[in-house]
Amino acid sequence: MSKATSTTPPAPASSPHVADVHDLIRVHGARENNLKDVAVEIPKRRLTVFTGVSGSGKSSLVFDTIAAESQRLINETYSAFVQGFTPTLARPEVDVLEGLTTAIIVDQQPMGADPRSTVGTATDVNAMLRILFSRLGRPYVGPPGAFAFNTPSVRASGAITVDRGTKKAEKVTFSRTGGMCPRCEGRGNVTDLDLSQLLDDSKSLAEGALTVPGYKAGGWNHRLYTESGLYDPDKPVREFTEKERYDLLHREPTRMKIAGINMTYEGLLPRIRKSMLAKDREAMQPHIREFVDRAVTFTTCPDCDGTRLNEAARSAKIRGIGIADACAMQVSDLADWVRGLDEPSVAPLLGKLAHSLDSFVEIGLGYLSLDRPAGTLSGGEAQRVKMVRHLGSSLTDVTYVFDEPTIGLHPHDIARMNGLLLRLRDKGNTVLVVEHKPEVIAIADHVVDLGPGAGGAGGTICFEGTVEGLRAAGTLTGRHLDDRVGLKKTVREPTGTLPVRGATAHNLRGVDVDIPLGALVAVTGVAGSGKSSLVHGSIPAGAGVVSVDQAPIRGSRRSNPATYTGLLDPIRKAFAKANGVKPALFSANSEGACPACGGAGVVFTDLAMMAGTAATCEDCEGKRFDASVLEYRLGGRDISEVLAMPVSEAEEFFAAGEARTPAAHRILRRLADVGLGYLTLGQPLTTLSGGERQRLKLATHLAEKGGGPSVYVLDEPTAGLHLADVEQLLALLDRLVDSGASVIVVEHHQAVMAHADWIIDLGPGAGHDGGRIVFEGTPADLVAARSTLTGEHLAEYVGS
Repeated sequence: MSKATSTTPPAPASSPHVADVHDLIRVHGARENNLKDVAVEIPKRRLTVFTGVSGSGKSSLVFDTIAAESQRLINETYSAFVQGFTPTLARPEVDVLEGLTTAIIVDQQPMGADPRSTVGTATDVNAMLRILFSRLGRPYVGPPGAFAFNTPSVRASGAITVDRGTKKAEKVTFSRTGGMCPRCEGRGNVTDLDLSQLLDDSKSLAEGALTVPGYKAGGWNHRLYTESGLYDPDKPVREFTEKERYDLLHREPTRMKIAGINMTYEGLLPRIRKSMLAKDREAMQPHIREFVDRAVTFTTCPDCDGTRLNEAARSAKIRGIGIADACAMQVSDLADWVRGLDEPSVAPLLGKLAHSLDSFVEIGLGYLSLDRPAGTLSGGEAQRVKMVRHLGSSLTDVTYVFDEPTIGLHPHDIARMNGLLLRLRDKGNTVLVVEHKPEVIAIADHVVDLGPGAGGAGGTICFEGTVEGLRAAGTLTGRHLDDRVGLKKTVREPTGTLPVRGATAHNLRGVDVDIPLGALVAVTGVAGSGKSSLVHGSIPAGAGVVSVDQAPIRGSRRSNPATYTGLLDPIRKAFAKANGVKPALFSANSEGACPACGGAGVVFTDLAMMAGTAATCEDCEGKRFDASVLEYRLGGRDISEVLAMPVSEAEEFFAAGEARTPAAHRILRRLADVGLGYLTLGQPLTTLSGGERQRLKLATHLAEKGGGPSVYVLDEPTAGLHLADVEQLLALLDRLVDSGASVIVVEHHQAVMAHADWIIDLGPGAGHDGGRIVFEGTPADLVAARSTLTGEHLAEYVGS
């Protein structure tokens, strides 16, 4: 990598030397996770950026110490009753924390998969639209609640009230009317069961027509239908009369005796809905979950046409536009429509609504619509949607905490994000940002660099001060701050192409493109231009093609890198062989579990109306295993000590000597290759970032026998990577391609663009302004043409 010259913007005029203790957040003796008695003083009402390699302790200091303690102290001000509804937060491991203000965390955590939550409800823009339509919508249908798809349309009557004076009872009528579609209950779609997945109607019930798990011949579920007497169990189902078919599929609950036992007979469809569909999907056994995924179909609600609203709410219009139409608009278009409404009676509301919608556009989310389900947003999109709520806030002297706010942003949009961070600071707030991008580090008033390495090799403050001071400090971050990847002198010749024809997923406009194979291909463009729609929605998934994204990994708090990658299997076998015992003893989820905590490592105590507590198990001291299991050793370590090792240490441990285990070493090598050497083998998967999750999935595929897939599709693999680690990632991608694989990367990082063999650039804008191929060719050709936003920024990056 070459070095680029750059200048740091001048500090704000209002940043004198901070000396007053009241202008500082003081942290002394922080020991959370890998922090080693960290002491740091952070200036208030300034923008402080925290840097360092992945796993160096940035999040442990900012989120797990400073922000966590602020939230814990706020929660303690609530009544015991209210605290029962707030998350339980333990006091961080720190000696002194002074000068804290209210912390607002704007992170990348998914906004939940609740189908009732949308971009509009998550930002309160829907609430303002409901007020607008209740005032201006014609015909008038009611107050704002009449347009709320989460409020049922309920009319109740017959309530009894007693006059205390006359003692006379009086019947009254009241109503509460919301906007929820009664058919789909505000979800926009209805679930149905695919009958072909429930039964084979060419067979009789006696021959096994029912194909539902748990309804095998001889079992009580099966006997309930074959011995009901409502139809002939030896007749093929397709020959049933209309009444027999109704009794089999839809009959209401009926008490009857079967084999001398009183049972309740119910049609197959309502019985399946109650017994399976009403349960939490994540709590289902795997084979039941697979069946439900096959059998359940989701279709647009025929009554509301997917708008979630009842007929009355849909009927009200403002200049021909209903509230469902407004929520379906691209936000940038909706902002223009709102500004075109000249209604003095609601002028303040229109001003506030327009400001909120403009914030979406300013933050690079103008391509979204308000009816977009919140659960479908990426981590970066979710974080920026949360930001919208705070941009118009009147609060001051608040501590805003951001986790890599530039994730998912094109270089063109990073400058706007920087402006928003500075605006929050200039309102008198403290802004703390965990970030790797040099463009964000450059605008910091104060930089805290952690390291020098990751995991056990990190957890100390390597530098505190200005950006210029960081450049001169010689830390890993300082040395790589101005790194630039140059354009390749020669690019690979494709070995073939992957044709995409007429792609129309989401905003794509009939895209035709030939994606080169046997090469490193970067798919670029501004956020919302159609990159993910092209790569994930149009490339046919199948044998040899694997898509590696940042989506959460399914699993419980017991899941960790060792269990997810299959690493724990060879480790258990190695322990069992060395000690002459069963492998199951070395599983905290099986025979080796501590009996006191069941292998969880913590004991949960329910305190009824007060918040429950989780305490480290006193019997196993959090090690999760029975004491007798910890007496068995491999290479001088017990199983809990091995699971506490970071990947880099475990890689050496299983490479030679008594502990030599080639199968484990191979998986650990792949984890190190993707930049996860700092993760401990037993770290809960729930604590991993989106970028870490993606690299863990990639490592799992790399470790597959036979060399893994032939086409890798990656979504921003640089997310969460330090500047020094990007070069390692590029080397890994090169090795994949050189071994015969094809790598297609959706990416904003210019280092990846510059290193690619071929670039497919989408745009020119976002949403309906995107969805087209605006450039195909080599990075050098893109830089020479400067015909797109990506080309302009890449040219600036490589110094052309």
